[in-house]
Amino acid sequence: MVKESGMSERYTIGIEEEFQIVDRNTGQLSPQIMPLLQKGAPFFGDQIKPEMLQPTVELISKVYPNIIVARSETQRLRARLASMLAEDGLALISAGTNPGAHWTDQLVTPNPRYHELLEEFQDVGRSILIFGLHIHIAVENNEIAVILMNQLRTWLPHLLALSSNSPFWSGRLTGLKSYRTVVWKRLPRSGLPDTFQSWNEFNHYVHTLIETGCIDNGKKIWWDIRPHPFFGTVEFRIFDMPSTLDDVIGIAALCQSLVAKLSWLHKHGIEVPVVPRNLLEENKWRAMRYGLDACVVDFGQGRSLSIRDSIHELLDMVDDVAGDLGTRSDLAYMRNLVDDPR
Repeated sequence: MVKESGMSERYTIGIEEEFQIVDRNTGQLSPQIMPLLQKGAPFFGDQIKPEMLQPTVELISKVYPNIIVARSETQRLRARLASMLAEDGLALISAGTNPGAHWTDQLVTPNPRYHELLEEFQDVGRSILIFGLHIHIAVENNEIAVILMNQLRTWLPHLLALSSNSPFWSGRLTGLKSYRTVVWKRLPRSGLPDTFQSWNEFNHYVHTLIETGCIDNGKKIWWDIRPHPFFGTVEFRIFDMPSTLDDVIGIAALCQSLVAKLSWLHKHGIEVPVVPRNLLEENKWRAMRYGLDACVVDFGQGRSLSIRDSIHELLDMVDDVAGDLGTRSDLAYMRNLVDDPR
């Protein structure tokens, strides 16, 4: 039984949501990020930001002390943003891709950073008409961030399946539950990371890329999970943008619970297996293709099982930290989502 005081305060939460800006009447993408940034600055400050393409707005949280505050503040910010857009005949859509939009029709955000990226990435960069969710969970130090990243990779396919919400691309039903993942993987330094033996090894990798001119800072490492180079967090980046606030908060609660449980196991000298990336790719593909209807491989025990059953096992594993974190009701929601994904 895991029992630690002040657990939720140690594993604080950050949430970054990417929304589609659409015409309220037609549902078509609308390139209105620049007027929105100007209009929203007095209220949101730096909590709304642009992305590469103009029909996208990113809503960025402050640091939340627990999942209860995360829910109330995320709901408040979303409502204010939606109200502001409604005044101009616009609305927010939450999904990983847009069903009918074509990336070739979209305007690039006028920002030197984005034009620099496009100079390098060309159509690979222009085509990222995709919308994701990032969850930050604070950790005690850089060393534990790397240890946790190595271990957490095992459950990234499960987390992807829970968020899978992008079956459409350029007016086509692709047959994949998460086509956004396909689009994002075209970029360098994306996808599942390899393992690192220490923070020094990870830091050496980052500085090698900087010193050789591959990148100018560690934020250009876009893996599905990473130790954030500046925030002191583990950042989960694999998610499609979910449809509902309950889904977002449930996913954040699961991420926090996982980090807390694995940190406790590490502190008490209990080893957690680390699965090689080339094996995890098999499960990631299945999650991309089938979402919650996938079967995955438990490589530690050499068995196949439905991803729904595997997620239930994951929820069982983190249950004993849920009370201290205050995440039990949100994890119960995730159980119901797995059993009945609507």
